[in-house]
Parts: sequence; C-alpha cells; structure tokens
Amino acid sequence: MLKSQEIRKKAPEMDPLRMGMGWTIEELSRPQVIIESTFGQSHPGSAHLDKLVDAAYNGVYETGGKPAKFFATDICDGQAQGHDGMNYSLASREYIANMIEIHIGATPYDAGVFIASCDKGMPAHLQAIARMNIPSIVLTGGTMKAGPGMLTLEQIGTYSAKYERKEITEEEFTYFKHNACPSCGACSFMGTAGTMQVMAEALGLALPGTAFMPATASELRVHAENTGKQAMKLIEMDLKPKDIMTEKAFENAIMVHAAVAGSSNSLLHIPTIAHELDIEIEPDRFDKIHRKIPFILNVRPSGAYPGEYFWYAGGVPGVMEEIKEHLHLDVMTVTGKTLGENLEALKAEGYYEKCYQELAKRKVTKEDILKTAKDPIKKEGAIAILKGNLAPEGAVVKHSAISEKMMTARLIARTFDSEEEAIDAVLSKKIKPGDAVFIRYEGPKGSGMPEMFYTTEAIASDPELASTTALITDGRFSGATRGPAIGHVSPEASEGGPIALVEEGDIIELDIPNRGLNIVGVKSQEKDLDTMTRILKKRKDHWVKPKPKYTKGALGVYTKLAVSPMKGGYME
Repeated sequence: MLKSQEIRKKAPEMDPLRMGMGWTIEELSRPQVIIESTFGQSHPGSAHLDKLVDAAYNGVYETGGKPAKFFATDICDGQAQGHDGMNYSLASREYIANMIEIHIGATPYDAGVFIASCDKGMPAHLQAIARMNIPSIVLTGGTMKAGPGMLTLEQIGTYSAKYERKEITEEEFTYFKHNACPSCGACSFMGTAGTMQVMAEALGLALPGTAFMPATASELRVHAENTGKQAMKLIEMDLKPKDIMTEKAFENAIMVHAAVAGSSNSLLHIPTIAHELDIEIEPDRFDKIHRKIPFILNVRPSGAYPGEYFWYAGGVPGVMEEIKEHLHLDVMTVTGKTLGENLEALKAEGYYEKCYQELAKRKVTKEDILKTAKDPIKKEGAIAILKGNLAPEGAVVKHSAISEKMMTARLIARTFDSEEEAIDAVLSKKIKPGDAVFIRYEGPKGSGMPEMFYTTEAIASDPELASTTALITDGRFSGATRGPAIGHVSPEASEGGPIALVEEGDIIELDIPNRGLNIVGVKSQEKDLDTMTRILKKRKDHWVKPKPKYTKGALGVYTKLAVSPMKGGYME
C-alpha cells in the first residue's frame, strides 16, 4: 500500500482536512506527490518558480496523481552581501532542509518534486532528498539572461570597487547595476547556484539536459511538466534517492565539477549531502579527482562567456561526453535508466543539434564554450586542497582563476578579524603587492561562515594586487570569486586553529602545485618548520577564545552546532 494511503487509515482527520481545502473524494485515493520549491519574491532565482511548480503540478495530476505545493523560500546571497545578512546564508541551507524534512515527515507523501535554483536552496533540497529518501526528482530553475555587452552580476563587485577608487563615474556604476539582471533565473555564471544545479543533474536526480538552462526558455516549462510525470513513474518503480545517490554518483558529480570549474562552495555542499546518506566524501577525494579531470568550460567566472552559453554548448550531457572515459556510466538515474543509456538516448533524439542552433545564432562554436578533453583550458580541474601548519585539516583554493606566478609564492601576513576592516585596508591602498590578507573569525562557529566577495573583488580588480596578493580566510567565497582566494581554513579561528595565531609580518608560503600552506617565518625572518611549531604552540598558550558572536536565534543554534568547513559546515 502507498504510504499516503496507510496514513489515511491511521489519521481519520486527514480526509476531512484535505477536503476542506478543495480535495475531491476521488483525489484522496490517488498517489500523492509533494512539490517542494523555494518560490518567493526573494530574488530572481526564485521569483519565477511558481510557473514551474504549476507545470509540474499539471504533469503529476494528468498522470493520475494528486500533487500538493509546499514552499520554503530561500534568501539571496547577492542581497546579503556587504552586511551581516551574509552570516545567515550558509545557515539557511540547514533550515530549508529541516523545513522540507518537517513537511514530508509530518504528512508523508509517495514521491516528491523539488524545484530550486540558487546557492543554498539547491543544496538544501538535495540534502533533504537524501535525508527523507522518498522517490524524488529535481527540476532546476535555470539561469538568467546576460545584460547588454554580456554584462553579468558578478561584475558588479568589480565595478563597485572601481567606483570606490573613483575609476568610474556614478552614472556608469548606476548603468551597470540597472542592467546586470535582465531576467529571472540564477546568476548568469558558474557560481554556486549554477554549480549546484549542475550537480543535481550530475548526481542523476534531474532529467538529462535540464540543468542550468536559460530560465526564460519555453522548453523549461515543458521539462517541468515532464518532471511531474516522471515523479509518478518513480512511484511505480519504487526508485529512491539511495538507489541513485551512490558513492559512484558522487564521484561522477565531482568529475563534472572539475570539468566546469565549479564553485568552491561545493566543498561544503557535496560532503553535507553525502553525509545524509552515510557516505563520506573527504576533501582529498575532491583534490584527487580534480587532478585527473581537465577544466574545459569557458564560462565565467573562470572563463569568458555568460552562464546561458553552458546549455547552448550541450549542458551537463555535453560535459559528460567530453570526460566520458572517466565516468561511472553504470549508475542508476531518475529516468530509471543508467547514465550511459541516458547519454546514448540524447544523441539519438537530436538533443545536441537543438543546443548548437542557439550557438549558431550567436556566431560562436561549441569549442568556443566547451573545449575537448584533449585540448582543455587547463589539464587539471579548478579545486585544490591545501594543507600545512596554517591549515592542518585543510583549506580550499579555486586555482583555475589564479595567475601562474601566484601558484607558488611567499607573502607577508596582514591580519584582520573582520571583513569590514580588511576591505577598508584594500580600498585605501594599505595593502601592498606581496601581502597575504587574513580575514578570520568568520568560520561556521565564528559568524556563520559568510562570503568574502567584496574583498576578493577589491583585490582582483586592482591591477597592482590582482596577481600579487592573496586572501586567506576561515570564511568562504562567492562562486563568482576570482584571483588567489584561499578559504575554509580549518580548524577555524574561533576554535583556536593556527589561523587565529597568525601575526602581522609572518611569512606565508603558498605552494598550490604541492598543495602546501604554511607559516614559514616571523617578522619577515624565515624559520624552519620545527621552530614555527614551537612558536605557534607558545602563541596558542596565550590565545583567548572569544565569546560567541551569536547566542540566540537561528545563528545562535547554527554557530553552536556547525561542524568544520572541511566536513561541510552542517549542524551536528
């Protein structure tokens, strides 16, 4: 018997309460499908999802099911930038996932359709899917169109820094702000939103070829309806997330992540989703996979083109075809077929020809956007995991956006205990070439692990600093981040990690090829590692743990329960 029908027998109030909101007697006996989404007037990535929800609803209903709409609206990382609102961002992932758990746990459904677009809504839905393990399918909300001259939102940080330095006029800055977001959809670059949409399909949870397509495309509503219909088939097959989200599926997703130069925030989200399934995805596995998979996608922020061009070049299936020899093609997917079978079916259906028509209209070729594995942008993927006496548990760097001369460097530490102090120092020219800007006490337990986007953009947009200065933090970065930005440094400062012990003038050795991050000197004088160990121990003896920044409310709970960034920053 379907779970929904078992509950009807146990809870006699169920039928009258549902009839009270318009359900018919006949509908009560249908298979019941929950449609979860982040729809809300919170930002462009969620404002249009009601139309996709309606289309998925029709798909379920026309196939004999009874759908029900539920909403857990997400926040916008862009609107949370530059103030303490960003501290809520990572925590919001946990609360959205918990709300979906409550929806499904309190009133069980036979299957679920999950619709989201953006930075925390997308991973939260995947987290909840893994936790609840009912037949589930994902529809991603797509990407917004680019503005005039291929203007995209991640460029606003650069223009903001230029305006602060009086390099552009207020009129020019206003023009960029007013034209960067011309439509609904997630931000038009391979940031965290785009990356997690891609991860949903790469994990096998979305219909093939549907992730991160233009949000304004008419095909997206068709896919939404088909997604609703497929949810009904999942009930028949009794195909659940645990059957799809296997260890091999996660490895496939990380391979795609490497190929597209995905957001460093995936190092928080992928391990967290896997944790719900009792699968351990260690940071070193990311590093190992990224070493063997080439970076091939020429899309911002690591490439040249806006996000919509990703789908025009073939989307997730196009990427998978290029790295096919490495993938586990035998994994099961939400279609009820294996990944290999899906890829063959797409070729037979003429999927790529339709995508490439859009490229032809724009006078670009597939290879302009999506390179081949034999002729990649870089031979390795975008992410490296660094370790050393500064980051014993690890740190994350997206080296695809770093100049070659910064791959190995010795830098002088400049320490700040908040982003506000750091960005002021950058904009006022107090930071010089060869400095390492430290921002600490911004990890999950410190302040909720906000992004350091404005500081990274201030550095990356300064010609003197862009290829000579690093930013090192126990916080995290926007998926739009460019330049030498090293985040997730663990243990974090508020837990007494070595990043809390760094002092002005310390020498920092950055060695990305050998995955090293070490403190190798004091007051500009080099020391051997044994001497540095003794110095750091002495500093630790005098270190005083700061009082918690938050003790009440959502952030009070999150900062108390959050685990290390290198584990995923989830609550435990």
